[in-house]
Amino acid sequence: MKLYRKKIIAPIVVSVIVILYYVFYFGVLILLLDGIWKYVLGIIPIILSVIMVKVLIERINEIKKGEEDDISQY
Repeated sequence: MKLYRKKIIAPIVVSVIVILYYVFYFGVLILLLDGIWKYVLGIIPIILSVIMVKVLIERINEIKKGEEDDISQY
Protein backbone atom coordinates (compact mmCIF):
# COMPACT_ATOMS: atom_id res chain seq x y z
CA MET A 1 0.00 0.00 0.00
CA LYS A 2 2.85 2.41 0.75
CA LEU A 3 4.56 1.47 -2.50
CA TYR A 4 2.16 3.50 -4.65
CA ARG A 5 2.20 6.55 -2.36
CA LYS A 6 5.60 7.65 -3.64
CA LYS A 7 4.44 7.23 -7.22
CA ILE A 8 1.40 9.49 -6.84
CA ILE A 9 3.35 12.46 -5.47
CA ALA A 10 4.52 13.66 -8.89
CA PRO A 11 1.07 13.65 -10.55
CA ILE A 12 -0.39 15.51 -7.58
CA VAL A 13 2.36 18.14 -7.57
CA VAL A 14 2.09 18.67 -11.34
CA SER A 15 -1.71 18.95 -11.12
CA VAL A 16 -1.54 21.52 -8.34
CA ILE A 17 1.03 23.60 -10.25
CA VAL A 18 -1.05 23.54 -13.44
CA ILE A 19 -4.26 24.46 -11.60
CA LEU A 20 -2.51 27.35 -9.84
CA TYR A 21 -1.16 28.51 -13.20
CA TYR A 22 -4.68 28.45 -14.71
CA VAL A 23 -6.11 30.43 -11.83
CA PHE A 24 -3.29 32.99 -11.80
CA TYR A 25 -3.16 33.47 -15.59
CA PHE A 26 -6.89 33.81 -16.08
CA GLY A 27 -7.18 35.86 -12.88
CA VAL A 28 -4.82 38.45 -14.32
CA LEU A 29 -6.77 38.47 -17.59
CA ILE A 30 -10.05 38.93 -15.70
CA LEU A 31 -8.62 41.94 -13.89
CA LEU A 32 -7.48 43.51 -17.15
CA LEU A 33 -10.66 43.01 -19.19
CA ASP A 34 -14.18 44.36 -18.80
CA GLY A 35 -17.62 43.26 -19.83
CA ILE A 36 -18.68 39.78 -20.86
CA TRP A 37 -15.05 38.65 -21.21
CA LYS A 38 -14.70 38.59 -17.42
CA TYR A 39 -17.37 35.91 -17.17
CA VAL A 40 -16.12 33.91 -20.14
CA LEU A 41 -12.58 33.93 -18.81
CA GLY A 42 -13.86 33.08 -15.34
CA ILE A 43 -15.45 29.87 -16.57
CA ILE A 44 -12.39 28.60 -18.46
CA PRO A 45 -10.07 27.98 -15.46
CA ILE A 46 -12.91 26.30 -13.58
CA ILE A 47 -13.51 23.89 -16.45
CA LEU A 48 -9.79 23.22 -16.92
CA SER A 49 -9.32 22.65 -13.19
CA VAL A 50 -12.21 20.17 -13.03
CA ILE A 51 -10.78 18.28 -16.01
CA MET A 52 -7.33 18.26 -14.42
CA VAL A 53 -8.71 16.83 -11.15
CA LYS A 54 -10.61 14.15 -13.09
CA VAL A 55 -7.44 13.13 -14.96
CA LEU A 56 -5.51 13.11 -11.67
CA ILE A 57 -8.06 10.78 -10.07
CA GLU A 58 -7.87 8.45 -13.08
CA ARG A 59 -4.07 8.44 -12.91
CA ILE A 60 -4.07 7.65 -9.18
CA ASN A 61 -6.45 4.76 -9.80
CA GLU A 62 -4.14 3.46 -12.56
CA ILE A 63 -1.16 3.61 -10.21
CA LYS A 64 -3.09 1.77 -7.49
CA LYS A 65 -3.98 -0.98 -9.97
CA GLY A 66 -0.35 -1.33 -10.99
CA GLU A 67 -0.59 0.25 -14.44
CA GLU A 68 2.29 2.68 -14.03
CA ASP A 69 3.33 2.47 -17.67
CA ASP A 70 -0.02 2.68 -19.42
CA ILE A 71 1.54 4.01 -22.64
CA SER A 72 2.93 0.54 -23.39
CA GLN A 73 -0.64 -0.61 -24.13
CA TYR A 74 -0.66 1.32 -27.39
